[in-house]
Amino acid sequence: MNISTSQHLFSKAKEVTPGGVNSPVRAFRAVGGSPLFVKSAKGPHIFDEDGNRYIELINSWGPMILGHAHEMVQKAVSDAIQNSFSFGAPTRKEVEMAELIVEMVPSVEKVRMVNSGTEATMSAVRVARGYTGREKIIKFEGCYHGHGDSFLIAAGSGAMTMGEPDSPGVTRGVANDTLTAPYNDITAVEALVAANHGQIAALILEPVVGNMGCVLPQPGYLQALRDICTREGIVLIFDEVMTGFRLAKGGAQERFGVTPDMTTLGKIIGGGMPVGAYGGKREIMDCVSPLGRVYQAGTLSGNPIAMSAGLAMLHYLNDHAEVYTQLDQTGQKIADGVRASVQKLGLNFTVNQVGSMFTLFMTSQTVVDFESAKTCDLPLFGRYFHAMLERGIYLAPSQFESLFFSTALEDSHIQTILEANEAALKEAM
Repeated sequence: MNISTSQHLFSKAKEVTPGGVNSPVRAFRAVGGSPLFVKSAKGPHIFDEDGNRYIELINSWGPMILGHAHEMVQKAVSDAIQNSFSFGAPTRKEVEMAELIVEMVPSVEKVRMVNSGTEATMSAVRVARGYTGREKIIKFEGCYHGHGDSFLIAAGSGAMTMGEPDSPGVTRGVANDTLTAPYNDITAVEALVAANHGQIAALILEPVVGNMGCVLPQPGYLQALRDICTREGIVLIFDEVMTGFRLAKGGAQERFGVTPDMTTLGKIIGGGMPVGAYGGKREIMDCVSPLGRVYQAGTLSGNPIAMSAGLAMLHYLNDHAEVYTQLDQTGQKIADGVRASVQKLGLNFTVNQVGSMFTLFMTSQTVVDFESAKTCDLPLFGRYFHAMLERGIYLAPSQFESLFFSTALEDSHIQTILEANEAALKEAM
């Protein structure tokens, strides 16, 4: 497998771009080697600059739920660009997108379009603070909500400890307003709430975590958080940038039957175009300018090209319930096949899967939070990653990322993936 062009491009990129990439995980530092530079993609496959073809299980980190370059989305974009690329003024498609999101997502009565998941989460927290008049937030160790200052906070030595900045440039003042707790630990949340009574504006989490690998909420956990937030007047925010429209039409909140006060969205709602959104209860969203005093704006918010791609995607998902049946079946087949290989080889690894989200953790521990995820054998994962790549399977280049499956995966692709997985595990060990 020749990757000389990718290596050459990476060398050039490092001279003009920090680390040679525009988002850190792409640099392959977690697995070693040089990243592939992708030239094109179609259906379940991507093609690199050297012409190599791979079955791809990232799907642009989630949005390509129907596979790459789906004809319906392509046509929507092609039709839209005939009318220019951006207006900076209201459009019909923004209204149609908002109406569709309100119809599909249980928690959303009003919605504001933005340009990324990070922008959505930053805005949602600001609105929650404006609505409640409080300043502190609770986040969870291992949950990623973009690179806003409030979210780049690592957990302290215990649930009662204030966070510490996890990145230079994040001030200690911001860290003092960010409380952290282990995911799936209700006792820790109760302790934080008791120690900061009447001061917490919002609790934000990924209802299914995708950024420490795929980690599921324990039974009753989401409802327990809902109950605490209701009791204490805290705005419960579900970050469904990954899970929104992926785990069900209405996202994780529909799948698990727990309705937050606010929801942040991205990825799938743009059909692959850069986009984000935040929405929630009417009385909360009415705090947003120009109706309310909480300011948020963006020149490209509601971009007509992104709206066109997203509308095509969401209309399809709304009209084809069988998509979610297929995705659940695909996820289950791959999870069952990987578990069978792990058992056959005498390994004691953990497989987490829900719907079309999946992670093979290189640890014998049950992975329920960031601490258990960190017990993984990272050098082993790096060897496994490259062994899969050599066999034409492109995985997320980090142990701590979920995989995302698409409807473009057929049984023949699944069989190829499972055969490659067993061979790669043997080689990596």
